[in-house]
Amino acid sequence: MTGPRPGTSRPALVLSGVRLGAGGPVSTLRIEGGRITAIAPAADDGNLKAAAGERILDLGGRTALPGLWDAHIHATQWAGTRRRMDLSAFASARAVTDAVRTRAAELPPAELLVGYGFRDGLWPDVPHKRLLDAVQPDRPVALISGDLHTAWMNSPCLALVGHGDHPTGVLREHDCLAAVSTLPGVPAEVSDRWVAEACRAAAARGVTGFTDFEYADNVTDWTRRSAEAPPQVRVSAAVYPEYLAQAIGRELRTGDTLAETEGRVRVGPLKLFTDGSLNTRTALCHEPYPGLEGTPAAYGVEQTPYEELVRLMRLASSHGIEPAVHAIGDRANTMALDAFATVRCRGRIEHAQLLTAADIPRFAELGITAGVQPAHATDDRDVADRYWAGRTERAFPYADLLAAGARLELGSDAPVAPLDPWMSIASAVSRTSDDRPSWHPEQELPVREALTAAARGRHLIRVGDDADLAIVDTDPLEADAHTLRDMPVHATMLAGTWTHGPY
Repeated sequence: MTGPRPGTSRPALVLSGVRLGAGGPVSTLRIEGGRITAIAPAADDGNLKAAAGERILDLGGRTALPGLWDAHIHATQWAGTRRRMDLSAFASARAVTDAVRTRAAELPPAELLVGYGFRDGLWPDVPHKRLLDAVQPDRPVALISGDLHTAWMNSPCLALVGHGDHPTGVLREHDCLAAVSTLPGVPAEVSDRWVAEACRAAAARGVTGFTDFEYADNVTDWTRRSAEAPPQVRVSAAVYPEYLAQAIGRELRTGDTLAETEGRVRVGPLKLFTDGSLNTRTALCHEPYPGLEGTPAAYGVEQTPYEELVRLMRLASSHGIEPAVHAIGDRANTMALDAFATVRCRGRIEHAQLLTAADIPRFAELGITAGVQPAHATDDRDVADRYWAGRTERAFPYADLLAAGARLELGSDAPVAPLDPWMSIASAVSRTSDDRPSWHPEQELPVREALTAAARGRHLIRVGDDADLAIVDTDPLEADAHTLRDMPVHATMLAGTWTHGPY
């Protein structure tokens, strides 16, 4: 199904009977050498008929879209999460501990139990290590929140990660990330196999690329994986500050193709943090969180001081590495935009969940891409209504950003949400994921604009482009929100090679 490896010769392929983009005309495409070399309307495609030895496929009126791109994932965590205990449906700490007891009975004795996806922002009770100790006093248990910013562990697990004296077992932000990184992992060859499987699953949803913000040495990891087999997607491999000096020493720049990856892996941006997250009430805001007034954490957490943020952004950009700055709260976004204005470099703000009215036009003015995750808007609407009460008209303000001229790119933040661009598109278009009405419908995106933001700004299929395509059974412009979310993907092509489908 995947065809020859990149770089090997293969005959030209002609795709007939294909609608060219959402709402587009039925056309015929010719693909050679991994690129689209000709396009003709179906009524005038005589010169695109397959020559001797070439293949022609009739796609029966299906719609061809530019390949979809997830602008923000954590590949290794997503791949592992697909095998972990899912806690997203539980509505209290007690319910989670009951589920842990049941799950533990299915595992070998003493094996680490890892769960993911809990959201405690609306729970009636509070997670604590003693609740987990009561059901698992000997087996290490590590539960990771849906936003990846909190880890809830029992006493054996706390001892395992060097926090044996922690009073509650609930680790947040830096402590969480550091502790999770020290948990026993599977061998690299196993993890790489899981990542490869996750890439194939992404291709089955029309994905031809993603930006990997895994908390790791992504350049090294993706070079190793590509030596085994080229990934079934294109990858932009983010750099973290601890690997910045190494990247500079190798003269790597954002957008550079990594050697020995067969052209599929490029250097990504430098990932920096300004704040935490909404669910942990650590997103940095101009106004205090209800119930936390007067406490040190009333306004959230500043992860990187402004002066250090500017220093790192200036260092990276001076060596051709563009910053991608995590900012969720409105105060964090103001700080990130101020830093971009000071450094005067290209880059991105990841999440941009709560913005002041004055900051919305600054994205376009400064040329900053907003990397957003529409599934977060629908998943977190109730938490936002509680903790950002009176401000949610400027929460996840996608339509306002678009109207102000900002460039939007959609992502999932997998495993925070599943790596499925159609979930992102449907959430952006409908602002709901259940039977409730749209949440702030004034911020809905039109389908065409959502598709463009999900394809890294591509909205046309043009001669000369890489043949990265998603072939879908339903024209998205004719689909309701439910059909968009479950969009049937017939086939996916990367550089002229099928990565998913019946061919």
